[in-house]
Amino acid sequence: MKRIIIFCLISLFVFSGCAWFERKEEKPAQELASEGMDCFKNGRYSKSIEFFEKLKDWYPFSKYAILAELKIADAHYCLKEYEEAIFAYEEFENLHPNNEAIPYIVYQIGLCYFEQISTPDKDQTSANKAKSTFNRLIKQFSRNRYAIKGKKFIKKCDKSLAEAVFGIGVHYYKNKHYKGALARFKEVISNYPDVGVHQRSLRYIAMCEASLKENKEQTDK
Repeated sequence: MKRIIIFCLISLFVFSGCAWFERKEEKPAQELASEGMDCFKNGRYSKSIEFFEKLKDWYPFSKYAILAELKIADAHYCLKEYEEAIFAYEEFENLHPNNEAIPYIVYQIGLCYFEQISTPDKDQTSANKAKSTFNRLIKQFSRNRYAIKGKKFIKKCDKSLAEAVFGIGVHYYKNKHYKGALARFKEVISNYPDVGVHQRSLRYIAMCEASLKENKEQTDK
């Protein structure tokens, strides 16, 4: 019986001691915020995420918690971890829809998609999502400086989208699918008129129409 009592007392001391040491290791929220910002400013983004994650976990109701949420997203963006950054930015927007940083948040989401745009011969999902996000930014915060900055990226998205459609048209043309090619070139003219693909599309439209006319004449003979 004595052994059981002694074991219980030792266990109580050990576990309470661990809890005491754990509390001693916890830094104040302000200190964690400061260390996180120092790491971020010095380009140590992964380390800054560690500090900001601790701040969120230990002090979820601190005035510094919002800063931690924002800088975690920024750190992922700087690390080119765009999917993680998008998740963090969107989480911030959902939790704080009326925060003054929301225009910046939406702008950064757009940038995350924009940075993932590949060559015109690849999937253009990122270009479409970037364009959609920047358009939302302009619609919601038309006079905000981030909305103004976002406008220039829309044209770049359109250029990538136009080149992709143009490339499909050329592929169809080379394989003598002139109707399909003509539809793609006309789509470029209609949807992306001022991004540098207009004149090339016009030339191919003329070529497609000439080929279709020639085919019809041969069929009618």
